[in-house]
Amino acid sequence: MGNSYRPGRLGEEIKKIISNMLLRELKDPRLNGMVSVTAVDMSPDSSYANVYLSVFSTDQQNMTEEEEKLMQENVLSGMESAKGLIKREINSKIKLRKIPELIFRMDTSFEYGRHIDDVLDEVMKKDAKNGK
Repeated sequence: MGNSYRPGRLGEEIKKIISNMLLRELKDPRLNGMVSVTAVDMSPDSSYANVYLSVFSTDQQNMTEEEEKLMQENVLSGMESAKGLIKREINSKIKLRKIPELIFRMDTSFEYGRHIDDVLDEVMKKDAKNGK
């Protein structure tokens, strides 16, 4: 495979590797619940990889915003502590001159989508009340 990876393909390969590690290898208690890798965006020179994570928990609907933030921070710190292991696994699966620096971020697109749905529902209810 060598160094012929384009940033998009490399990002997809890294996403697969990290997802498999989350399922099988990473046993950090901070990663409890269902953590998934939603995307990996590579810098143009492939030296940085922004890894976007989302967390799903059965208790998430009953959580306050502060508890949800704390859970997300715990996941990010768990991933940061596993960064060396993840980079080693990437190096063993993909032969690159330099392994990209991993930057873990929370994917907020689901919360944003939920917010948009709530706003649309509110608009629809107002329209229904006004007879439109």
